[in-house]
Amino acid sequence: MDIGNKNIAITIDDDSGIPIWLQLRNRLIYLITSGQFMVGDRLPTVRELAVELGINYNTVSKVYQDIERDGFIVSYRGKGTFVSNRYLEHAGAAANETDSLVDDFIRQCHELGIPRQDIVGLVKRRLG
Repeated sequence: MDIGNKNIAITIDDDSGIPIWLQLRNRLIYLITSGQFMVGDRLPTVRELAVELGINYNTVSKVYQDIERDGFIVSYRGKGTFVSNRYLEHAGAAANETDSLVDDFIRQCHELGIPRQDIVGLVKRRLG
């Protein structure tokens, strides 16, 4: 999929056990907050993204509505959907959630007796 001048892959894993809409939502938010999608970049239409991913139109529409409500994108009738800068007002919250998740993982590793220097190796091995 081409966004701005970038070719970005979005994939859906039907076997992950995570609902498709949540996978798409999380991936789009990650691409925006990581800077891979820049403020002002035009996103594919709901129909284009549904066809490309092979998922239901209503699923993509629900995700777009959800992330628009959260300030990540803005839609203009007849012009398209674009990455918004409104999410930056709450950017610290996403970082805090990620930090909290990592902190929990590290704490659980320590509780299992895994030495600090082995934690990075565990993650790298799982990422494959």
